[in-house]
Amino acid sequence: MSTEELEGQLDQFRVDFDAVRKQIARVVVGQSDVIESALVALVAGGHVLLEGGPGLGKTLLVRTLADSLDLGFRRIQFTPDLMPADVVGTSVVMESHGRRTFEFQQGPIFTNVLLADEINRATPKTQSALIEGLEEGAVTIANQTYDLPEPFFTMATQSASESEGTFPLPVKQLDRFMFKLRSEFPTGDEMEEILARTTEPEEPVATSVLKGERIVEMSQLARQVLIAPEIRRFAIDTVLATRPEQPTATPMIKRYVSEGCSPRGAQAMILAGKIRAILAGRASVSREDLKQAALPALRHRLSLNFEGHAEQIDPDAILQEVLGSPAAVAKSA
Repeated sequence: MSTEELEGQLDQFRVDFDAVRKQIARVVVGQSDVIESALVALVAGGHVLLEGGPGLGKTLLVRTLADSLDLGFRRIQFTPDLMPADVVGTSVVMESHGRRTFEFQQGPIFTNVLLADEINRATPKTQSALIEGLEEGAVTIANQTYDLPEPFFTMATQSASESEGTFPLPVKQLDRFMFKLRSEFPTGDEMEEILARTTEPEEPVATSVLKGERIVEMSQLARQVLIAPEIRRFAIDTVLATRPEQPTATPMIKRYVSEGCSPRGAQAMILAGKIRAILAGRASVSREDLKQAALPALRHRLSLNFEGHAEQIDPDAILQEVLGSPAAVAKSA
């Protein structure tokens, strides 16, 4: 592919990405960072864990995303009595002409855009059934593997303030999510706009502007964006600095973290950095692109020790120290 062809495709990438973002903004008030990061994860082929209180538009965001892309959408309300078969499906006995056969009935996971609402209320067994689909893009039932449709994007929600009756996801399962995003409470002006949109006779709706096939094309194109070895090294050094056993670990890491980020953290930073570089009008990744992706890509991959939990340390504060660490910056320079 020539340079001119690549530049033309990157220009169209920005146009298409912005068109979807504008459609979502027609319906969802505020939450611009969450919307952009969710779209970045979708294009990168990742999944999102969204944390926030009730009534902040989490369901509306995912449904509007599906509407703007003309994609299938399903929602699963996770509860303690939900079974794995309620997520992935099950084989049922069918009788025809006196013969009985097993036929697989697909569960709600067989869609393009899935909202896993309050995922931490389901039992670990049910959570694991969903996580397999996130990681493999397929599910296995009775030794038979079934591929999920493309694109496949899951946004799982959980409340940060509720712990009673919940089953927190272990770090190894959290690691399957590309981003962990935080939905903030709206400002007074945003609240006024929300009420204006939702209490009037007509509510705004999103129009389909892209097909699912285009998202797959954009994902493949994003991977062609260049990243210099020293910029890639910055992502590596950042992840290594989150691990207490490493010599570059910062004081907060050594004090509050029992286990740092996995290599998936660096993968998420780089893929997100490539997409953010395109959106910024560049064909190569900068260090700032990686820094911008670091918090959502790494905050859920840190495992706090007893002291960290006792003092309610925010992983973002730990990561801010890592990103500003002279040792990590010097090593990747």
